[in-house]
Amino acid sequence: MLSRRGFLAQSAAATCARPLGALATGFGEAKPILIDAHVHVFAHDPQFPFAPGAKPPAQDATPEMLLELMRANGVARTVLIQVIHYKWDNRYLGSVLKKYPQYFQGVCRVNPLDPAAPDHLSQLTEEGFRGLRLSPAATADGDWIRGALMPPLWKRCAELRVPMTILAPVTRLPDLIPLIEANPELNVVIDHMADCPLHRPDLLAKLLDLARYPRVYVKISDLWIVSQQPYPYLDAQQQLQRVHAAFGAKRLMWDTNWPVSLQQLPYARIVELYRDRLRFFSAEEHEEILYKTVQRLWPFGL
Repeated sequence: MLSRRGFLAQSAAATCARPLGALATGFGEAKPILIDAHVHVFAHDPQFPFAPGAKPPAQDATPEMLLELMRANGVARTVLIQVIHYKWDNRYLGSVLKKYPQYFQGVCRVNPLDPAAPDHLSQLTEEGFRGLRLSPAATADGDWIRGALMPPLWKRCAELRVPMTILAPVTRLPDLIPLIEANPELNVVIDHMADCPLHRPDLLAKLLDLARYPRVYVKISDLWIVSQQPYPYLDAQQQLQRVHAAFGAKRLMWDTNWPVSLQQLPYARIVELYRDRLRFFSAEEHEEILYKTVQRLWPFGL
């Protein structure tokens, strides 16, 4: 995790390198518009304790730190995803959404093993959250995604008209099909292209198979995780092109996955990757990837 000194140096360098004009919102004008679809925030704060057994990094990832990076790199808005360190306690993220409603939208978590989870989701949407994240593991611990508690939770998500986001290994994706088919009006977002290994086209086929459902979207993040090559990860970009061919740009969105991504890349470098280095997209497709897709799922009023 990046040290506080390293974070400040990174922010200062990016600010000097990329001057921006002023917007009425207080952000600089960036062209093209950038909306980051996936970021986590957390802080060691006794008012918002971490879940028992959680092992959060020693370094905080506060919304103020994120806002500095956004300003420095021309990112206009961000979707915040409830971090696992708090498990089902969404109060910290809820406080961030209330403090900075002009910049952020939030995706909550609920306990998938709790029969009251649909009602918890309803309450959280009343508090300002716009989306749910579920994270079924590949092992038997994740078999709840096939259980009796899932249909009512997915149905409630559809009724509330908020996206369902899924963090899951690619081997889990077939388990989503009955739930997707039962809720054809629900927008479903697959995180990080399911981190499919580059050398397993048979597994990639499980992701590409979901393209037949018009409301399934994909976050095209974590190229650096699966790549065997240095930046800008041309081998992973080849796999991204196959995902693009299946889903089309209007169902793809970029994100930084900050601060998890700091283990591999600074924030500014990730922004550069998606803004400048994906050269196989047309100009119109690039706009979809960078802000139009996420804006349709999480409207910011830009």
